[in-house]
Amino acid sequence: MLGRPGLSRTGSFRPENLGQNALHMIGNLCFTIFVIGVLVFTIIAATYEPEDPLFHPSTKLTTFLTSTSNATFQSDNTVVKTGEDFMAANQTAFATFINVTDVVEIKEERTDQTSSSECEGDSRKPLNCRDPEVFHLMMKEAIERFKDIHFYRFGKPAPGPEENTCDMAWRFRPKEGKTAAFYKDYRRFVINRSENCTLSVVSIGDYHSGVNARKRKNKNQKLGFEKTSGKQEQVVAALPVVGEAVNDSLPVVESENAFSRGKYLIYVGGGDRCKSMNHYLWSFLCALGEAQYLNRTLVMDLKLCLSSIYTSSNQDEEGKDFRFYFDFEHLKEAASVLDHEQFWQDWNKWQKKDGLSLHLVEDFRVTPMKLSEVKDSLIMRKFGLVEPDNYWYRVCEGETESVVQRPWHLLWKSRRLMDIVLAIASKLNWDYDSVHIVRGEKARNRDLWPNLAQDTSPDALISTLQNKIEDGRNVYIATNEPDTSFFDPLKDKYSTHFLDEYKDLWDENSEWYSETKNLNNGVPVEFDGYMRVSVDTEVFLRAKKQIETFNELTNDCKDGINTCNTASS
Repeated sequence: MLGRPGLSRTGSFRPENLGQNALHMIGNLCFTIFVIGVLVFTIIAATYEPEDPLFHPSTKLTTFLTSTSNATFQSDNTVVKTGEDFMAANQTAFATFINVTDVVEIKEERTDQTSSSECEGDSRKPLNCRDPEVFHLMMKEAIERFKDIHFYRFGKPAPGPEENTCDMAWRFRPKEGKTAAFYKDYRRFVINRSENCTLSVVSIGDYHSGVNARKRKNKNQKLGFEKTSGKQEQVVAALPVVGEAVNDSLPVVESENAFSRGKYLIYVGGGDRCKSMNHYLWSFLCALGEAQYLNRTLVMDLKLCLSSIYTSSNQDEEGKDFRFYFDFEHLKEAASVLDHEQFWQDWNKWQKKDGLSLHLVEDFRVTPMKLSEVKDSLIMRKFGLVEPDNYWYRVCEGETESVVQRPWHLLWKSRRLMDIVLAIASKLNWDYDSVHIVRGEKARNRDLWPNLAQDTSPDALISTLQNKIEDGRNVYIATNEPDTSFFDPLKDKYSTHFLDEYKDLWDENSEWYSETKNLNNGVPVEFDGYMRVSVDTEVFLRAKKQIETFNELTNDCKDGINTCNTASS
């Protein structure tokens, strides 16, 4: 070891310095942990996206979503509730339906002196559909033929294309109907007149076959036959009527003077586009609620972005029309709204000339209460790029929540979609049961839903349903299972039906196809995923008996293991 320097004890490792070094090491470690925590927090903040506001909001929204049934379809993420779902079924209005005994049978008095030649001459005459005898015969035959519905109004018959045909419309609802709504149908009657002039109905056409009896709503139109009092008529007028001709043309301001006197509210920008339909409505109804609170006309963009969760392309799709999904006719009649394209055309024409002013609001924390005294013609709420503070519904949070009410009663489902629902239920004569069967991703995820795949297999379904649905019944199956042949074994016990059985109701020869194409400037409209689920759900809900997946077909929880109590609370 000679000539080699020995290891010297440096000052930092001296006993008297060990305590100080330990403190430095602890300090460095704490600083490192702090830096890592800040980094993690920054990443979380940058990538955070709040949950769908429709399902985790205030107590008011929880009340809105609360239902007396535990139907999983009603609270499914892809299905949105609208105003008519929360209307109380007014039993007074629905109790005054027309019975056969209310229809007075008219019998022509013929004496023994009436010659057969005179009757024979009458029998050759064209059928007069306005004849009270014909009208009463048609009403009586309809009531006796369709035993699962109640009739509330018959329209006066109209001549059909053939001499022995008459078309007649009626307002009705199913006897066991659960929704607060009326429906309209119009059918073609083939009527025979015998040699002794006796009338009889040979056949009644299919749903909406009597096109000559279809008329637009006319407040001054004379009714054919109805049982209502004046008070009941007011109740009936406030309810949706599915099957009427739809007039959802865009509202137009009558004159420059009317436009200049108006007060308007518009929301611009924000992060609500291409979100779920529930998110869109939660924000849109906030804007509509503020407009009503401020007594202003809401300027709305009727072009929506449909989220990828509803599209066949799995991509967000712009350019969808509000009227494809919701009842714009009801909205424009019940609230003051304008399409934004028409509004900006008028604004650019008359804003400078008439001195119309704009009040810009760029902070959602500026409450509607603070804007109540604004005199400017237009209040524009402009939203930024940072989510979630650029969501429209933020305006209705906090203290505003107890002041501005979302007007759910103004928003109804598209009557064109509901007409498809009505057609399917009518083809099943309103005499069917339904089963909602959830499979898809949930059935494949055995970690969260360990029993679902087995419990919704054909053998398990046959075993479970045998004590719930009678053999031979019409059973409508609402499901997300793409291969409906999977359920073929059920055909041995039931007459099963699926949505795609009724494709003719939205194919290129259908009324829905032509009307939505006209709305879309001549471009055909896809019957997209949201429309499919909406129709599927509504047909399911109109069945006499409804069987749900969760709680009735399986003991698995709707949202995965250990969530049953949470879901029900």
